[in-house]
Amino acid sequence: MTSGRASDEVIDAIAHIEIQRQGMEKDSGAAAACSESLRKLHELLDREKAAPQPHDPDSGYLANTEAVMIEIKRIQKLAGVAGKGAVSKNPRPGQHQVSLRSGTRNPARNKGRRTMGRRGER
Repeated sequence: MTSGRASDEVIDAIAHIEIQRQGMEKDSGAAAACSESLRKLHELLDREKAAPQPHDPDSGYLANTEAVMIEIKRIQKLAGVAGKGAVSKNPRPGQHQVSLRSGTRNPARNKGRRTMGRRGER
């Protein structure tokens, strides 16, 4: 961890993204809000990395990028917790789906007796 402090601009940008995330979470849910926040935080991180700042320890560059990365990790953790409560696509979680590649594509079926009106042509 760096001993420097992130710039006010970066701190304000992170705070603005967090406020937007909280508002969006009420409207769209936690997963969508976290996804949008992560996108914005990665854009901010890219801007900070591309900024023409000196890379010496006293410049604040390391503190800025570290502050953004810490926030990204926090939101990823939050998104992971939010994702755990999501409904599973498998309605029976105890049973695993069988891959079609492991067996025959069309398993034999018992067709039963044919009805009277059908012809026996094949």
